[in-house]
Amino acid sequence: MRRRISLAAGAAALTAALAATAAPAVSAATPQPGRSQSVEYFTGPDGHPRHTTVPASPTPPRSLRSSVRGDGDVISVVRNGPVGSKLDVVFVGDGYTAAQQGDFHTAVRAKWAKMSAVEPYASYKNLFNVWAVDAVSHDSGVSGDPGKDVVKDTALRSAFFCDGIERLLCVDTGRVESYAAKAPAADLVVVLSNSTKYGGAGYNDVVSKVGYDGIATASSDNAKSDQIAVHETGHSLGKLADEYQYDEYGTYTGAEPAQANITRLSAAEMTAQRQKWYRWIGRTSPDGGTVGAYEGGGYYPKGLFRPTENSIMRTLGHEFNLPGREAMIAGFYRHASALTSDRRTDTAVGRGERLTVRLSASSVAVRWYVDGREITGARGRLSVTPRALGVPDDHGAHTVSARAADGTDAVRDPLLRERMRGALTWTTAR
Repeated sequence: MRRRISLAAGAAALTAALAATAAPAVSAATPQPGRSQSVEYFTGPDGHPRHTTVPASPTPPRSLRSSVRGDGDVISVVRNGPVGSKLDVVFVGDGYTAAQQGDFHTAVRAKWAKMSAVEPYASYKNLFNVWAVDAVSHDSGVSGDPGKDVVKDTALRSAFFCDGIERLLCVDTGRVESYAAKAPAADLVVVLSNSTKYGGAGYNDVVSKVGYDGIATASSDNAKSDQIAVHETGHSLGKLADEYQYDEYGTYTGAEPAQANITRLSAAEMTAQRQKWYRWIGRTSPDGGTVGAYEGGGYYPKGLFRPTENSIMRTLGHEFNLPGREAMIAGFYRHASALTSDRRTDTAVGRGERLTVRLSASSVAVRWYVDGREITGARGRLSVTPRALGVPDDHGAHTVSARAADGTDAVRDPLLRERMRGALTWTTAR
């Protein structure tokens, strides 16, 4: 539970801590000589993204602002099940003072509501836990907002005009990882920087020590910045490639890409070879148009094909196309289970004890079994007792199992469908 303090006490603690550390006001992290990292940025809410390289963040100090009361506190925003069986999203705030952490929590709820309204997130809301990690900043707001000359001292060093690009919102990724590690688990990390200015970034080559791939940044109070975060999760969760191109890249001549949404093959070749998104060819896609093979993608205007004319992996404001949705669902199930329960399976249950399960989506069906035999009358029930299932009162040990399978029509890959199953088994007390 998050600790509550008076505004006066919080301000006093913050002032004392900053005086002790004498942290300078800086617009971005001091770079490490000789090291760099690629970032993706967005010049506008309706345009194609672009890439650039910025200096890598330094190794963060072992202790950030742990002496500031409330710094590093973690609150649960959405709780759908045990850590380890759900996909855990961690939001870290920047540019929020001790007195503004409530504003950060409000921003997290608003941003997650918009992100989780996008398919396939909308259909799989039950798969996610959401955490907010408080990072207490000396100044309110972020550097570069509204102009290049504005410099703020913030916990994560958020700054617009990174690499001279106004909409590129950089952070100190080492500091982000230090804060994200305070959450119970982190599968996906989003930094919300306290600003109304449009901007963000995707650090897709950051591989963390605590298990997540990449960091997305977005301004907290811009109505369209959530699209940046959703696009970046296409990379981190869906392992999707960008579907846009740069004219200067010319023609692709390399090997077949590993990503599910770009290929060297034509539609006819995919179908003949049963490769990539051949199962979706000819289907109407939610991003508009028909799934086929459209030249241009993976940054190359020639030699690579994408599934549809325009999707969120090409232009913000669009939907994931059908192959992209399938890849995102695969990403969800890499971290989460179709079937979970708060009732542990390593302890015996009594005949009258209630067993309750949670399903990952409405497309998931659950069945119940006693000693391996299905109890057909219990199909679809989320809560049962062993007695109601017919476990006999014979003082013997019996097993009660729940098995679930996701039958969504958004997945056509049979190998993926096998991963979209779950099973839990309990033993009844003698």
